[in-house]
Amino acid sequence: MPATLYHAGARRLQDRFDTRRLADRLAERLGRDALSDDDRAFIAAQPLFMLATADAAGRPECSHKGGEPGFVRVLDPSRLAFPSYDGNGMFRSLGNLLVNPQVGLLFIDFASGRRLRVQGRATIDLADPLRAEFEAAQCVVRVAVDLIFPNCPRYVHTMQRTGLSDFTPRPGHVPPVPAWKRFEMFRDVLAAGDPAREG
Repeated sequence: MPATLYHAGARRLQDRFDTRRLADRLAERLGRDALSDDDRAFIAAQPLFMLATADAAGRPECSHKGGEPGFVRVLDPSRLAFPSYDGNGMFRSLGNLLVNPQVGLLFIDFASGRRLRVQGRATIDLADPLRAEFEAAQCVVRVAVDLIFPNCPRYVHTMQRTGLSDFTPRPGHVPPVPAWKRFEMFRDVLAAGDPAREG
């Protein structure tokens, strides 16, 4: 179990609710630092995950990342990568990675309730050779894995996937321009080459 898994705040609440022994057993039996073949298959099947980051002052940010199933790639037992697609241009999450590489990824299968947490350290390379393998990727984020931890599905609401967003980048598909980018208040500040500038 990593020495930093439980800090003083977690320990204080574990002691208050008499769960320290349980917390230690969960960490001992379920926490690991290498992605298994089962983890790889689970991650490859997911069309989304939640990304937690923090800036240099520790202020948190959480964002949804989505794509075709398989858009997050397990490169080996200790590394994974995912593309960053065009968004709102604020770069709050990715900007955080440049000043604080610590990340948390939460994968949830809403049909089965299965969850998987991955914690690690992220890097961004605008010239990453993997970028060419991801349709419409602006860059690729690589994560060096520190801790993998499954979660209890007890409070995951059951939902069925009915399809991918029409905005999801994929080969042979030209996503529509987001409506908000056509709003007059934004059109004059769009990035050069943004399709929303046309028409």
